[in-house]
Amino acid sequence: MIAVIDYGIGNLRSAVKAMEHVGASASLVSDPGELADASAVVLPGVGSFGRCAEALSAGSWRTPIREAVASGIPFLGICVGFQLLYEGSEESPGARGLGLLPGMVRRLPGHVKHPQIQWNRVEAIAPNDLVPVGQDQWMYFVHSYAPSVGTETVATCDYGGPVAAAVQSGSLCGVQFHPEKSGDDGLALLRRFTELVGVDR
Repeated sequence: MIAVIDYGIGNLRSAVKAMEHVGASASLVSDPGELADASAVVLPGVGSFGRCAEALSAGSWRTPIREAVASGIPFLGICVGFQLLYEGSEESPGARGLGLLPGMVRRLPGHVKHPQIQWNRVEAIAPNDLVPVGQDQWMYFVHSYAPSVGTETVATCDYGGPVAAAVQSGSLCGVQFHPEKSGDDGLALLRRFTELVGVDR
């Protein structure tokens, strides 16, 4: 079972429906204890970094999420759920991320429109399990903040310069865009993520 974390943020049902559409068994999980039995975990997120970070703390999700990642099961953060994998964000000074990846989430360059609300081409810059190398992938973005491109970055988009669009570190993955809103390319990415379940890493 793929657990989609229900921490009271956004339309979580769309993530479940997208997983089911690609043939996965997915369910909303509102009890942090249920993550221990999950075969994979998805952390969606919309709105502000601070509000999402606060909801994680209020729901006692932080330790179970860290334990799930440490166990090596596939984990996918989406949009603000992706940003929460980092230490913090300029959007919400003082709000703590999960710290699973090093660094801060920062505002997009000042000379581009905020937020980025558009389809954009995602290009793989390193071998990974989510975004095929050498294939055009068009994904739907809605955001004003993103982490810096780092060693964990496996795909970027161009929005006033390279922007981190996808990351992977072992079984820990994250995407800045919304795969559930990105048509066939987005569904294909979710299918590739579900295929990681049961892979001996």
